[in-house]
Amino acid sequence: MRRLVLFISVLAVIAVAVVIVLLRPHVWSVAEREVLRSLWIGSLAPLEKDPSNKFGDDARAARLGHKLFFDKRLSGNGEIACSTCHQPEREFTDGLRLAEGMGPVPKHTPTIIGTAYSPWFFWDGRKDSQWSQALGPMESPVEHGGARTQYAKIIAADRFYRNAYEEIFGKLPDISDNQRFPAIAAPNDVSKSSAAWSAMRAADRQTISRIYSNIGKSIAAYERLILPGASRFDRYVEAVLKGDETTARQIFDGDEIEGLSLFIGEANCIQCHNGALFTNNDFHDTGLPPDGDAADTQGRAAGVKMARADEFNCLGPFSDAGADDCGEIKFAKIAGAELVGSFKTPTLRNVAKTAPYMHDGQLATLAEVIDFYNRAPPSKLGHSALAPLGLSARELKKLERFLMTLDGPIKAPKEFLSAPR
Repeated sequence: MRRLVLFISVLAVIAVAVVIVLLRPHVWSVAEREVLRSLWIGSLAPLEKDPSNKFGDDARAARLGHKLFFDKRLSGNGEIACSTCHQPEREFTDGLRLAEGMGPVPKHTPTIIGTAYSPWFFWDGRKDSQWSQALGPMESPVEHGGARTQYAKIIAADRFYRNAYEEIFGKLPDISDNQRFPAIAAPNDVSKSSAAWSAMRAADRQTISRIYSNIGKSIAAYERLILPGASRFDRYVEAVLKGDETTARQIFDGDEIEGLSLFIGEANCIQCHNGALFTNNDFHDTGLPPDGDAADTQGRAAGVKMARADEFNCLGPFSDAGADDCGEIKFAKIAGAELVGSFKTPTLRNVAKTAPYMHDGQLATLAEVIDFYNRAPPSKLGHSALAPLGLSARELKKLERFLMTLDGPIKAPKEFLSAPR
C-alpha cells in the first residue's frame, strides 16, 4: 500500500511539474521581441505611391482593373484571364505545380497578395512595377497568348471599358482603321503578329502601346488593394508586445512557440524571410536542382537584363516617373556569378495555403521544403545561399507548425475578391 501511495505521489509531482512547464510563459529577450515586432503585420508601413503609375491609387482605375483582371476576352482564345492563374479562393494562386495558360508555363504561379510592396516582379525580377508585370503574360504565347492591338480594340469597342478608360485617361484615340491598326499585332515571339507590328508606323505603335500600358496601370490599381490581413501569428506577437502572457498562451501552444524560436534563431529563416511580409524581396540561389533540360538556370542574371531593356520599365516612355524616381532600375546590377540561378524570395504569409512550392513547384509540401532547407544540398551552379541546419525531425515539425500560423484573411474590399457582376 505504501508503495502504491508513493507511486501515486510521484505521478502527482510529475503532473504538477508538467503543468508548470506548460503554463510557464516563454521569455523572449529584448532583441527577440524586436525581431518579432519587425515580423508583425502591425509593422507593415503604409503602401507608398508607385511613381511610375500616377493612377495606382485611383479608385476608378481599380474598378476598371478589377473587371480587366477577370475578363477572359483578354487572351488569344477567349478562355484565359489574370484570374485563371491568380484565383482569389486559392490566395490568388492556382494550386498547380506549373501554371497553365494557352500552353504550359515553366513557372509556378506566385500569389499577388502584398506584392505591391515589391520592387521587382516575376521569379527572375524581369519587371520593375506591378503594371508592367500585368502586361507581360497578356502577350506571352503560352500565357494569355494575345496581342496589344487586340486588347486596345476591346477597350474601344466595349461601352463600359471605353467610358471608364476615357474618364480616367482621357479621350481614346481613333484606332478603328484596321489597315493602320491591325486586329492582331504585337512585338512578341509570334511571327504573324510581330510582322504586323513591325509594319505599323512608329506613331501608331506608340498610340497602341500607350493604351496597353494604361490597361496594365488599371490592373495594378486593383492589385494594390490585395493585401494580407492579420494571422494568428500577428495576434500572438501583439499579445507578447503588450506583455499579455495569458492571451499569448491561448493563441500559441508550446510547439508553435518553439517553432517560432527556431525560425528567428537556429534555422536562420529570417536571413531571407524577414519584415512584415516575410520576404526581403531579393534573389537567392538556394541550390534547388534544375528540373529538366529546359529548366531556367539563369534566374535573376537574365531577369535584370530584361528589366533594363523593357519598354515599360520605370525609365521608359510609358512611365509616369521622373529619372530620379527610378533608382531600383537605374542602378540594377547587370552581371555577376551570384545572380545565376537566383530567384525571388516569396512571402510566407498564407504559405500553408499556397502549395506547391519554389519557383518551379518542385516541392509539394511544407515538410518537403523545410527538409530541403535543413539538408541544403550543394548547388549545381556552385553558389547556394544555404548551409545545412542539422535540425532534428522533431524540430522540423515544430517549424512547420509555426509556419501554419501565418495563414490569415485577405485584406481587401469584399467585392474585389470575386469576379465583378
